[in-house]
Amino acid sequence: MQPIERPASQHAASQHDAVSQHYDELDALYRQIWGEHVHHGLWVRGDETRHEAVRLLVDLVGAVAELSPGDRVVDVGSGYGASARQLAADFGVDVTAVTLSPAQHAYAVRQSAENHAPTYVLGNWLENDLPEDSYDAAYAIESLSHITDLSRCVEEVRRVLRRGGRFVICAWTAVEKPTNRQVRYLLDPICRDGRLAHLSTVTHYAETLERAGFVIEEFRDLTDGVRRTWTLALRRTAAALLSQPSLVRTLARSDGEHRTFLTTIVRIWMAYRTEAMRYGLLKARNTDGGGRPANLA
Repeated sequence: MQPIERPASQHAASQHDAVSQHYDELDALYRQIWGEHVHHGLWVRGDETRHEAVRLLVDLVGAVAELSPGDRVVDVGSGYGASARQLAADFGVDVTAVTLSPAQHAYAVRQSAENHAPTYVLGNWLENDLPEDSYDAAYAIESLSHITDLSRCVEEVRRVLRRGGRFVICAWTAVEKPTNRQVRYLLDPICRDGRLAHLSTVTHYAETLERAGFVIEEFRDLTDGVRRTWTLALRRTAAALLSQPSLVRTLARSDGEHRTFLTTIVRIWMAYRTEAMRYGLLKARNTDGGGRPANLA
């Protein structure tokens, strides 16, 4: 199945600005609900706290990426930099963390770290100027769905990775064969209102990676371990709005850009419950050295 995509009028160059504006203007609400880690948690035993669960997901990424002390690592879509800081501290790696949100970048830069502090880069991954053939590993935690040109994004990852470099992706995905109702009432609105450029399937991710020169080494379906994230997100959102009227005013802005925030959370919760959406981890390895692909020269 082809990925669910936003309408063409909302797609191209405006996607970069839309994503940046979304995270900048809802900065306070995101940190209130999700904290520093703006991504799913992973419940392994089932009794983990939200804080423990989000760290478990990052730990899994580090383990699957085979990180070793001294490795050079790039975080594609790093948000507030929490994952980069955790991996740098726990695995002893040097992380370059790239985000396109000025608010998230500014927050990341303000955080102190005594050892292995990440390098924070504000910019568009598709236009990055990182040196080619220079990183041992790369990872993207729930960021690739915001990037309009997935093929070019993956090719840029291949460009900066050394031969044999590992690339780990955590992504929420559309089920391979959704029903018409799932597409109309859940997947399409989630993609549109969640500022996603696309909501791809696992197959589409794998095919895109293979075309770019990666070899898929592992896939894990983590849906059962992460879906609790959205029950907690609903509860925390309600609590935040009740306790902070300023957040209500932000969502009720006259231009209406953020009024769909709450309905999107509900739709994502329903999409997981009805299995319209899944959550997976993909590990791929670069079979070639870095270097810019011919079509990007």
